[in-house]
Amino acid sequence: MITKRLVAVAFAMIVTATAVCARVAAEREFLDFTSAQLEDVSEQSETELAAIQLLREEVADRTGITWPDVQGPGAPRIVLGTRNSLLKTTAYARYLSASHLAPDGFQIKWLPGTDTTPVLLIAGNSPRGLVFGVGYFLRKVRLMPRRITVPRTIETVTEPVVALRGHQLGYRPKVNSYDGFTVPMWERYIRDLAVFGTNAVELMPPFTDDDADSPLFPLPQSEMLVAMSALLKKYGMDVWMWYPLMHGDYRKPEVVKKSLEENEELFKNMPRLDAVFVPGGDPGRQKPEVLFEHLERVAKVLHRYHPGAGIWISPQGYTAAWMEQFEQLLRQKPAWLTGVTHGPWVRMDVNDLRKIVPSEYPIRRYPDITHSIDAQYFVPDWDYAYTVTENRETINPRPMDQAAIFHSVALENHHGFITYSEGVNDDVNKMIWSGLGWDPQADVVTILRDYARYFIDPELTDAFAQGLLNLEQNWRGALLNNRLVDVHHAIFKSMENRANPRVRLNWRFQMALYRSYYDAYTRDRLLYETQLEKEAMAVLRQAQAVGAGVAMNKAEAILSRASLERQATDLRQRLFELAEGLFQSTRMQLSVSKYFAIDTIRGANLDLADYPLNNRYWLEDQFASVRALSSEEERLRALDAMVNWTNPGLGGFYDDLGDAGNQPHLVTNHNYKEDPNSFQSAFAGLPGGYSLEIGRIRNWRVSWKTYAQTIYDLPLEMRYEHLDPDAAYQVKVTYIEDQKIRLTAGDGITVHDYLLPAEKPVPVVYDIPVQATKTGTLSLKWNMLPGSDGPGRGCSVAEVWLMKKPADR
Repeated sequence: MITKRLVAVAFAMIVTATAVCARVAAEREFLDFTSAQLEDVSEQSETELAAIQLLREEVADRTGITWPDVQGPGAPRIVLGTRNSLLKTTAYARYLSASHLAPDGFQIKWLPGTDTTPVLLIAGNSPRGLVFGVGYFLRKVRLMPRRITVPRTIETVTEPVVALRGHQLGYRPKVNSYDGFTVPMWERYIRDLAVFGTNAVELMPPFTDDDADSPLFPLPQSEMLVAMSALLKKYGMDVWMWYPLMHGDYRKPEVVKKSLEENEELFKNMPRLDAVFVPGGDPGRQKPEVLFEHLERVAKVLHRYHPGAGIWISPQGYTAAWMEQFEQLLRQKPAWLTGVTHGPWVRMDVNDLRKIVPSEYPIRRYPDITHSIDAQYFVPDWDYAYTVTENRETINPRPMDQAAIFHSVALENHHGFITYSEGVNDDVNKMIWSGLGWDPQADVVTILRDYARYFIDPELTDAFAQGLLNLEQNWRGALLNNRLVDVHHAIFKSMENRANPRVRLNWRFQMALYRSYYDAYTRDRLLYETQLEKEAMAVLRQAQAVGAGVAMNKAEAILSRASLERQATDLRQRLFELAEGLFQSTRMQLSVSKYFAIDTIRGANLDLADYPLNNRYWLEDQFASVRALSSEEERLRALDAMVNWTNPGLGGFYDDLGDAGNQPHLVTNHNYKEDPNSFQSAFAGLPGGYSLEIGRIRNWRVSWKTYAQTIYDLPLEMRYEHLDPDAAYQVKVTYIEDQKIRLTAGDGITVHDYLLPAEKPVPVVYDIPVQATKTGTLSLKWNMLPGSDGPGRGCSVAEVWLMKKPADR
């Protein structure tokens, strides 16, 4: 008789056998290269030797295996060389492809052999092409302790679509990790970028808008600059320099002299320098004619030491009038100019810039991939809780957003990119850009799997790649309702528990873990503190019965529980442990006091991990003012106003324009894929340049700390329907930022002319002309003063109440 136990055992055996068969089948798709030998047929140039060194050292580091040079038959073999060197050999020349001959391209091909003694050819079209061929090989193979397997499908003949694929690596105090890098750390990071197809790096001179020194510098800036240039030369990478004009008025002879002497000293010491990019502003703002005149002088000094180097400029932070002057100077086609850069705070997108730049000049993109808010490419509809904790420069893998940003510009309209980075927080984004630069049609998930396989662990290829996608999803929509944050964190904890010690010490793994713990901790606190505020407001509503003083004391005690009775202390403890690990592993500065960060907005979000996510600071500030009032009647009236802050009265409306879930009347036509810079739509803003922990905004309401804004001359618009056509209305509005702003209603009827908002947000009330609402609909439009400069931010509106005016009695 067949028992249930026998059936269960038989079923288990079938499942096990099926799994074993599947694993065996998967293994057949790989060839064993554990005992491989290397055959170097290169021409032994510095970059070719660097490519082979890259292969040997990365394999040895990840597997403990040192591949020997060819010593005889009977073992798998990897043949390495460039097209030129391989054409000189009768054994391998016939296997070279006749297509895809761009210098950065390469070919990987199986040569005649057997499954036990396979032969693989890696042929670069140039020495740098060999670096990229080796990088592709490393991304696709499985490097495990004491074992190396190569997929049978590794063959490729490829070359990049985008010519320039680079990233800015600034050794300066402002960044959140780079200033602690030693020369060996820089070499490892440069190699990592090369593995994913990066062919250029932009360096920074010692003289920028930074402090003069960093407590983490292992070398003075001038020495590190030379060392980094030498490393880039070794790997065949183009060396760019971001070089703002920081000495004042360049119309003055003494300033010009000082600048050119500085140029001379710097340029002559650089082992390699291919291009100098001078921004028109942000920082070092100069009028277009002054910029052009001075750069003609700089070009002469540059070409004295680097004859082939180019000069690039950008119109960052220009007014409309300056932009017109810039365009006129470009039409004169100066011979010293190589190209134009599109960076943050240029008044138009790349596609429109291409229309006004003469065709002789290529356009280079300078996309900000490092900041999450108050930036060129912000996180769309980012939850308030994230903005005030993880803040502007957090660990920000945004693979799908970065792909959207990359594809928002037509390929024919730019020469390539060097991204703006201020640390390793954007490491995933760098690899996405490099991968898409090589092949714009590449699958983003495939790039993430390469990232996980090579940098983390082949056994975690799919899990970690999906984890990075999950982190991006954590930032979608209202955090209060995003239960996926907890699901995603449980997955990361499973990876953490499974990971071996090497993986746990890996800074890229630590970064993802830190983000996951931070997201989960923030959501737990948000749920808790939202409930505390509800309880406190319920107490304040009883003030009439219990008295203002008693109500405030009880409310303060409830709100203080957020600090006295913390939630999720296990998550918080692990967050602090990971911050210490990241400082040790990659010099990440997640705290000002602990790890020498320059400010909380510069990546030190550990210091913001407990920042209140409700109106606690504002309420406590208001309580102090209420207690100073002279009568109980006044105190009760003030508390009633606080409780009813968002109440617009009968027939009224209230919008919190910084909250994507509470702005029903805001007109948006935002399509992130088509307009990631929001040239055509309102977006969420954050008061720029302020530390949330100590700055002027600390005691603001939540509804003031994020707000809607537009840039340049785009109006901010709200639209109402189903109004009472017989009623008169008032608008109450809270303005943010120090830009003059004007409000009109209907078909341009002035509600108020240009005014400068108060330094501290204070709601102001204006009558709406009755002719603007007589049809039952209302359009409100805010415009900033035309011709503004800088980043172009304006029309910064936090709250809007549309209220019925009390009838005259």
